Parts: sequence; structure tokens; C-alpha cells
Amino acid sequence: MNPYRDPEKFRELALQLSQFDAGRRIRLMEVCGTHTMNIRRFGIHNLLPPGVELLSGPGCPVCVSDNSYIDQAIELTKFDDVIVVTFGDMVRVPGSYESLESARSAGGDVRVVYSPLDALEIARENPDKKVVFLAVGFETTVPTISATILRAEDLGIGNFYVLPGHKLIIPALEALLSGDNEIDGFILPGHVSAVIGVEVYREVLERHKVPGVVTGFEPVDILMGILMLLNAIKDGRFLLGNEYSRVVLNEGNRKALELIWRVFEPEDTPWRGLGVIPMSGLKLRDEFSHRDIRSVVHIEPPPPREHPGCRCGDVLQGKIKPDECPLFDTVCTPDNPVGPCMVSSEGSCHAYFKYR
Repeated sequence: MNPYRDPEKFRELALQLSQFDAGRRIRLMEVCGTHTMNIRRFGIHNLLPPGVELLSGPGCPVCVSDNSYIDQAIELTKFDDVIVVTFGDMVRVPGSYESLESARSAGGDVRVVYSPLDALEIARENPDKKVVFLAVGFETTVPTISATILRAEDLGIGNFYVLPGHKLIIPALEALLSGDNEIDGFILPGHVSAVIGVEVYREVLERHKVPGVVTGFEPVDILMGILMLLNAIKDGRFLLGNEYSRVVLNEGNRKALELIWRVFEPEDTPWRGLGVIPMSGLKLRDEFSHRDIRSVVHIEPPPPREHPGCRCGDVLQGKIKPDECPLFDTVCTPDNPVGPCMVSSEGSCHAYFKYR
């Protein structure tokens, strides 16, 4: 039996949680879409004692991609010699005026893959086309995209490009803690931390005096992470914990980090709901800048706009819960999404809708 799904251990931890006396209001934020989904899936939100609240943060990489990025991707589909390749979640995300799905219906060549290496193979098979991979995601996905770019260089496949849209988690935490958000502790992401490690969080969290625990994704993992945070907050002590030590090392994955910084470097970038966050995105280093599709194709989409009534940006900051958005489960559903938080399998609105 998987010990992190052991029913007896789960019941033991759930009892501890139910007996916890916060003495005040405590707000914990998870910054990983998989945590959001599993918290709802396993009913953990129903086990919280009075005064303890869980907030969803900017943990869904598709959701935090702002409309200007989606609009650029859609604009690329209008070129006859361009093939746009993407992970599946991006296809249905609404941009300012349409989605990649509607652009494909209008004749754009949009293809879904499971790996950037699949996009490289498409480029090899279509030498007369510019093949553009939509490079989105947090630090988790960057090493494979870096490796694909290096592979394209080695093989001399000159028609493979990316549209950079990566996000870095530490600057996002800084933006959240520097704003007017009320956050008492962070359930830190397991996937991202497997790449960047644990110690990298210390400076920002210690400076803001907010504890954080890197947490796994099984029900026992999540309960343990929550209890570690609550006990630290009640005792008034700072904690940078690692509940997910079976996967996450303190220093992270050095090989993966080497791949990231070999190909990319930080730049200022816009986030949905959070605006432009300094040095929170990634651009290609000069020696690889020819792999940015914008170096060979001029993209000029119409001015971006937000959908009236959609509060996805506020959901991503933990300012409201998904079911507090006026469009939730009325105008906006998974079959008819208005914002990306309802589209992605890691989106907060999707999680709330699916596990109501």
C-alpha cells in the first residue's frame, strides 16, 4: 500500500487537523494547480477547523499566461508557413478575441503534443514550415524545452522555434507578499521544487516572515504539510519545511538547473492578475535568440483586452475563491470557459467546478 494514501494515517491526521485551535484566522495558499485539484478531490477543504482557510494561488501555468501571449500565439496561426505546436491545455484558453481552438477551426495549423521533442520531430518532417512550440510552464517544464533547443542545434534543424512564455515561481511569491494579499503560509509546489530545491525559497519567505512547506500530492502529504504550517504559525516561528523529501532535494536538481540557465535567462514578464513582475519570466540567451519565432516573424496582434466579469486574475491572487466569481457555473463552465482558470486541468475554477 502507498503509505501516503493509507486510510488510517489519513484519519489520524484529519483528527489532528479537526482538533487544531488556531485562535485566529489563518490563510494558507497553495501555489500549485495539482495541489488545488487534489485538495478538492480528496475533500481536504472540508476537514479544516474554524478559522483556517485555503486559498488557490498562481500555480496553474496556463492560467497565469496573460492574454497578450495567447494573442501572439493565435496571430502565428494566420501565417501559411507556420505550424503552432502546444501542450493540450493551451488550445481552449480564451485570448482577447478567440482561442487557438477557434483559430484551428478557421484553418490554422495547431497541433497538440505531449513533449517538445514531438514538436522537433514535426519540424524535421516539415522542413518548408516554421514550427513554433509554445514554451509555457514553470521551472518544471523548462529543462525539457532547453534540451529540445540544444537538440535542434545539434541536429541542425533550423525551422524549430519557440514562443517563450515561461514563469518563475520565486518572483511570483515576492509579488504576492508585497501586495495587499493576506497570506499566513504557503503550501509550496512539489513539481517545481523538485527542480529548484527548497533553500531557494528562504530569502523571500524569511524577509516577509511567512512560513512555507514543500508538499507532495497524496492526501497524507497534503494533510502533513498543512499541519506543519499551522503548528509553526501557532508557535510564532518561521519554518521552511520539506514534507516531500522523498522527491525534493534541498539544492534541487542540478542537472535540470544547468539546462535552464544554459539556454534561458530571466526577464520582466506579465502575469494574468499580477501585472508585470520583474525578472519573473525567461527569454532565450543571445546565442539561442534565433530560436525565438519573433526574431524571424513580425507578430502584431490587436490590443489585448479582458473579458467583462471574469475574475480569474483575482482568483490567482487568492483575493476571491472561484465560486465567488459572478460568472462561475453560470456563464463560465468547463464546456464554455470564459477564463483560463476554468479551462486547465490545474485551474482553480475547474477544480472547484469538478469537485463541488
